[in-house]
Amino acid sequence: MTLDPLSHRQRFLNACHCRAVDRPPIWIMRQAGRALPEYRQLKEKHSFLELVRTPSLAAEVTLQPVRRFGFDAAILFSDILVVPEALGQSYQFRDTGGIAMEFAVRAPADLARLNWGAVRQRLGYVADAVRLAKTALGGETALLGFSGSPWTLANFMMEGGSAETFQLALRAFREDPAWFQEFLGHLTAAVTDYLQMQIDAGVDALQIFDTLGGLLPAEDFELGSARWMAQIIRSLRDPVPVLVFAKGANQNWEVLVATGASVVGVDWTVRLAEVRRRLPEHVGIQGNLDPAVLTSTAEAVQTAATGILTEMRGRNGFIFNLGHGLPPAASIENIAKLVETVHEFKWVN
Repeated sequence: MTLDPLSHRQRFLNACHCRAVDRPPIWIMRQAGRALPEYRQLKEKHSFLELVRTPSLAAEVTLQPVRRFGFDAAILFSDILVVPEALGQSYQFRDTGGIAMEFAVRAPADLARLNWGAVRQRLGYVADAVRLAKTALGGETALLGFSGSPWTLANFMMEGGSAETFQLALRAFREDPAWFQEFLGHLTAAVTDYLQMQIDAGVDALQIFDTLGGLLPAEDFELGSARWMAQIIRSLRDPVPVLVFAKGANQNWEVLVATGASVVGVDWTVRLAEVRRRLPEHVGIQGNLDPAVLTSTAEAVQTAATGILTEMRGRNGFIFNLGHGLPPAASIENIAKLVETVHEFKWVN
């Protein structure tokens, strides 16, 4: 067995900066730990919100997938809704499933109910979790922080939690643009402060999850979402790599590149070969295995992963990942097969 000449951390950061590596880095989208028995043991003793809000527990859940699978990066265990909560819009999980927020933000008067300057003070536990995880990783594995995008957060905040169909933000975008743009501007400042706090605490890179970006028609995506992500990236004081993942926004590659992101994430509904043709070489590509494959068979995992690797073979800045979050029903054996397939693939001809 030969020694790996690159640390996990350096391999990941090289890919973010689009430098050639001997194989693509691999890590798993958010919620990587929830298929693990060690995570489920913690959930028997602590609620999800307790895990998020307790730095030692959040750091432990962050580290669990790396310990088991040797990923090239760990992503901080947290939740995108900690930002609205820090602003004063608390949330909880409904008994019937989904998320319920204390109130909905639907008018200018509701903006006045929020404390826009409280992010760092109220989310100090996130910074503490970053520091604990960073120390435990020992500089060998990269640590990613993250936030939801302003557009995605606005959708949850206006609906008052989860919804079968998110409609209110798009309606406000069209019918009351002055108020809605003010709302997104406030959210952009809050997210920027939150991500800068994570940088100050020690993360190696950041990801902005625009999970609901696909709700915007292609012609409205730049004004409704991308412009605000670009403003966040420009406003960060430190030049860490920033990855942008806009689920369903697959007609807007040029707009996503224009945000200044180091890496663009791709969901599983598009061929990576098409994205490879359209994105410039200085921008990395992350993706895009269908998460459902991990609930299938090891053979199916190997076949699907090999197909993606073949399409992307030799492309600088490619990061192998899922096309969205890890399903709770994903089997440990299938995740292990995925890592093995990526590690053993002949990346350079």
